[in-house]
Amino acid sequence: MKIGNFEFPIPVFLAPMAGVTDTPYRILAREMGCPLVYSEMVSDKGINYRNEHTLKMLHTEEAERPMAMQLFGAEPDSVARAAEYIESLGCADILDFNMGCPAPKIVKNHEGSAMMLDPERAFKVLKALVGAVSMPVTVKMRIGWDENRINVLEMAKLAEEAGVKAVAVHGRTREQFYRDHANWRIIRKVKEHLNIPVIANGDIRTVDDLIKIREITGCEAVMVGRAAQGNPWIFRQLTQYLKTGERLPGPTMEERKEIILRHLDMLLKFKGDYVGPREMRKHATWYTRGIKGNAELRVLFNKAETRDDFLRILAKMK
Repeated sequence: MKIGNFEFPIPVFLAPMAGVTDTPYRILAREMGCPLVYSEMVSDKGINYRNEHTLKMLHTEEAERPMAMQLFGAEPDSVARAAEYIESLGCADILDFNMGCPAPKIVKNHEGSAMMLDPERAFKVLKALVGAVSMPVTVKMRIGWDENRINVLEMAKLAEEAGVKAVAVHGRTREQFYRDHANWRIIRKVKEHLNIPVIANGDIRTVDDLIKIREITGCEAVMVGRAAQGNPWIFRQLTQYLKTGERLPGPTMEERKEIILRHLDMLLKFKGDYVGPREMRKHATWYTRGIKGNAELRVLFNKAETRDDFLRILAKMK
């Protein structure tokens, strides 16, 4: 599969997730074999106003490249200016546009999945993005707003007409948020009607899910979201299966401990001694899901404030 000049022989990508896919996690996913990682969504207004927190989100490391930076916004000129700034920094290889976020604080500003309600505006934004930068532009969208307004095929065609190089489709409506099972058959309809690559997203948790979604959708690429939270090993498992047909086991306890410490050390490096441990709390509870005593561990992790605190907790993991 190709996106612009980038070729991905094993296209299993890390989906953009707010509060999750920052630099440390993107590096971990790449180390596990993920060929393309997406950033958390970044506000066009935050970039254009040079908001300090937003600009920090644009920092990337060589170890996570190639990577796609995801923008959200609602005004063509504003989104285009933000895209130009990203390209001027050289911090990304692909520019993605968010038309899928269901969060109320996003959709109330006509952003995220609210763009699915306004095809004319969406087309203007995507056209402006494509015209503003030389890097490939992609888009991630839901199948529609609700079950009575499923318009993903129309929107995907508009995106292709605007010049985007690939469309990622999450097989749920905005009103579903993350409920029910993703509708993979609608993604197949999109794939059948587009000439650009379509990336299937939604409910890929295992190798068997990977097999089924590829069979049902016909898509050459998939994108893994929530199943990757606390589980970067999923990329090792999925890519290895596509390469060789081998089904790798899940992580050992020692691997869990090692990755928790490595993740924490990167958060300390990039976010400091105060923010780093606090952001690590949620990741640590995800890393220990399903293991014996995880409820006790969750309580301990949620109180951890230093690296030493985490080390003491890890020593309890058997």
